[in-house]
Amino acid sequence: MDYINREISWLQFNRRVLQEAQDENTPLLERTKFISIVSTNLDEFVSVRVAGLMDKIRAGNQEVDFTGFTPPQLLEKVIAMIEQLVADQYAAHERILQLLKKEGIIFASYHELEPEQMKEMQNYYFQKVYPVLTPLAIDKSRPFPLIRTKSVYLAVVLKPPSHVSSKELYVALVEIPSNLPRYIEVPSSSDRNKRKFILLEDLIKHHIHTLFTTYLPVTYHTFRLTRNADLDLNEEEAEDLLDEVEKLLGARKWGTPIRLEIENGFDPLALEFLKKELEVDRPFLITNNGPTDLSYLMSFSNSFEGYTRLQYPRFDPLYPREFTKRDDFFAVLQKRDVLLFLPYESFNAVNDFIRQSVVDPFVMAIKMTLYRVNGNSQIIQSLIHAAKEGKQVTVVVELKARFDEARNIEWAKELEKAGCHVVYGLPGLKIHAKMILIVRKEANSLKRYVHIATGNYNEVSARIFTDIGLFSANPKISEDVSNLFNQITGFSIPSQWHHLSVAPAHLKQRLLCCIQKEAENAAHGKPARIIAKMNSLSNKQLVNELYAASRAGVRIELIVRGICCLRPGIPGLSDNITVRSIVDRFLEHSRIFYFENAGAPQVWLSSADWMTRNMDKRIELMCPLLDEDHQSVVIQYLLLLLNDNVKARQLLSDGRYVMAHNVEPPCRSQIEARRLVAENNSPVPVQDDHISPLSASAYPDESDLIH
Repeated sequence: MDYINREISWLQFNRRVLQEAQDENTPLLERTKFISIVSTNLDEFVSVRVAGLMDKIRAGNQEVDFTGFTPPQLLEKVIAMIEQLVADQYAAHERILQLLKKEGIIFASYHELEPEQMKEMQNYYFQKVYPVLTPLAIDKSRPFPLIRTKSVYLAVVLKPPSHVSSKELYVALVEIPSNLPRYIEVPSSSDRNKRKFILLEDLIKHHIHTLFTTYLPVTYHTFRLTRNADLDLNEEEAEDLLDEVEKLLGARKWGTPIRLEIENGFDPLALEFLKKELEVDRPFLITNNGPTDLSYLMSFSNSFEGYTRLQYPRFDPLYPREFTKRDDFFAVLQKRDVLLFLPYESFNAVNDFIRQSVVDPFVMAIKMTLYRVNGNSQIIQSLIHAAKEGKQVTVVVELKARFDEARNIEWAKELEKAGCHVVYGLPGLKIHAKMILIVRKEANSLKRYVHIATGNYNEVSARIFTDIGLFSANPKISEDVSNLFNQITGFSIPSQWHHLSVAPAHLKQRLLCCIQKEAENAAHGKPARIIAKMNSLSNKQLVNELYAASRAGVRIELIVRGICCLRPGIPGLSDNITVRSIVDRFLEHSRIFYFENAGAPQVWLSSADWMTRNMDKRIELMCPLLDEDHQSVVIQYLLLLLNDNVKARQLLSDGRYVMAHNVEPPCRSQIEARRLVAENNSPVPVQDDHISPLSASAYPDESDLIH
């Protein structure tokens, strides 16, 4: 086949995440984080992608997708890959626990505690745990309860007391409280150099008899259910989108059971009981050789201080030099655009840009899009303050951002209460574009300032995701951003676009034209090269266009962190294409596209991956870099990624990923990128003979698109 299946490619990506946990060179406590990420990634994959496959099978769908799989065939393959991935994850987990023990960090069973520690844990149980627990017996008068998705439970098999003639066994359930710490540090032992922890469920298991004083617990094991979270939203008939999304969140509680995870050694009677009640078939049953749900390891690894040798070195992002020279953002942007490289530079620059806009008496209006926002967001508080100060504040809150719906609803209500104009997106489309527009009165006119980004306005992810943002007062770019806001909030359709390309209207067409142009240039012996960095590549039309460009002789280098349906290195089809994935300390998230353009290169930043959903079902934008210094720095950044031989994996034509090690000096792109960003104002010459001189005039107007 000429294509790699999307689901299989995603599971390969999660395999690369697991490799970071398996890598002996990754600091030990950081390895526990990658174990956690594997779990949370799988949760989303199962609740959305596997659930979607099951829905197709229930509907009798036997259609072969463009990668050659029917839904039943693909589900069988996916389940097998998940089972192997989970087995390897738990093997890595066990290895990491052994190494932590050597460092004096111990996960102990209750029986391994010293007598004084047992007494302390018993007090902890009765004071903080026991009052929260609710045993749920199941019999004729007490029906099977709602099992919450992704919560950990104990299945307890009970036998009646000796004076009861019936020998029938019963099953009861106990939910492990999610509002209590999953792990508990045991008070210091006689060895002061050791830190000992016990899992909450182990503490409950040891005291399980306190919940059933009449019947006798025979066995007790943990389990966890994952439900279908990919439920349809009836947008067309919805009178109030916010109400419909709230209903959807309620419906998720009753989503179809997809996966049942059980602890190793699970009681057969309890298992048959659960399978019958939950209607979970054997292929969706996963047995864990260790604690059920390892996602708690993220908070565990973040709870340590003084263990620097077991963690990544401390990292302090830089503040952009252009803004530290002057306090006035607007005065700086009147002279030149400014790039912001996250996480190497501080997201505080975005917070300060909005904060200054709030207090500036000449700022008339603030508009921005919010897709995924962190709790306690400074941006939200600034927008609320601006509205209370009487400024016109418009916020496009995407309520349909999967798994962030509840938080976005909360923010939307709070913003509306403060007096902001809140727009909930558009029917049938998610608003995924990342943009801020500031309208300021200057002299006798109004001037626009914008920020356009490849990633979300989220202060937490900004510290761990690589993204690029552009601050600009360019009149044409800011007019395009203004027009896009008007299109989202009103019924306005711009007659022309100066620089931005917007999905679903014409972003894909722009990309296709750029790829086709490279193929034409290669055919005529002109310089032709494509470098494209993104999270996912799965749109068949774009993949086919890249194949055509490869056949024409275009050198194509793709940096795709996650899903990649393109198969590189196939003779006569894709032998001029290479694909690499970088998985490291920070999550590679920025979308950057470079086209050689016969010696007048184009460099674009975008919110969009090359997926069908981004091209056809979302409001996305792609913006050119017009400043030659910015182009140069971003090109150097791309070249660092292409030269990475420490954390990069190369995709082979058979679909396997192999480490991109070579005989060159070590290049770890994320470390080198920080050095590059530190030199942002005085970039070194590009060390690549194939990159042509830069020209801002290389960007055609939208009217030049071939329709």
